[in-house]
Amino acid sequence: MILEETITLNNGVELPRLGLGTWEIADGDAAQAVRDAVEIGYRHVDTARDYMNEEGVGEGVRTCGIPREQMFVTSKISAFAKDYDAAKEQIEASLSATGLDYLDLMLIHAPEPWTEYREGKHFFKENLEVWRALEEAYEAGKLRAIGVANFEREDLENLFDHAGIRPMVNQVLCHVSNTPTDLISFCRANDVAVEAYSPIAHGVMLRNPALAAMAERYGVSAARLCIRYCLQLGTIALPKTANPAHMADNANVDFAISDEDMDALRAFAPIESYEEFGHFPVFGGKMTL
Repeated sequence: MILEETITLNNGVELPRLGLGTWEIADGDAAQAVRDAVEIGYRHVDTARDYMNEEGVGEGVRTCGIPREQMFVTSKISAFAKDYDAAKEQIEASLSATGLDYLDLMLIHAPEPWTEYREGKHFFKENLEVWRALEEAYEAGKLRAIGVANFEREDLENLFDHAGIRPMVNQVLCHVSNTPTDLISFCRANDVAVEAYSPIAHGVMLRNPALAAMAERYGVSAARLCIRYCLQLGTIALPKTANPAHMADNANVDFAISDEDMDALRAFAPIESYEEFGHFPVFGGKMTL
């Protein structure tokens, strides 16, 4: 069962292969969402400073009835925090907001500030300063693992070449029609686990007729097919929802996609728009697709 599967990070920590994403779940709803997910069997919850729901997520973890050591909680340093002091401050703020003694994983949310996201400038020096704060918190036992999100190959190489501790995770946008195959392969070759956020493409792929037809052949929902696709790529999948019925459906992915269909899914044309999710509201309002 997927909810019982884990992967071993490069420091020996076990990370559940399916997690609950919480982007755009309001802080007041997050605690119940976590409790609902835990009741279904989830043990992995993903939040971030910029999601503004760490307090609710922490409350859900603390009140879910499961021993803390059986839960895996991730948060992220804001992409706007690009120096050592700001990063250190954010780590402490996440611990305080969640009310937890430690976090299982803390990530740099993006290599660039959101307002400069993917505009060509690499903040190599600044990211090394943020990484230094993460290393210190890791060595102090406040974080069980550390990593990055949205990092491209050059950003990862900067850490490989100059940091003392190799990142354990890179969390990236990955879904049918948007599969960063080369980056996944590069991470795997360097023992960096890849997490796939928005594996259902913010819901847009659910309305794709070709994907729906394939899902029908497998007797599964389109969402389940999307999540299974990411899992078969070898990534950790982080579908986001506050709906318990959707949580249960998202976890019902113990089937296999054929090699031929995996190739077909890889070849899907890129989506033209994420519609109402075609922006990063916590990312300085920067538009994407």
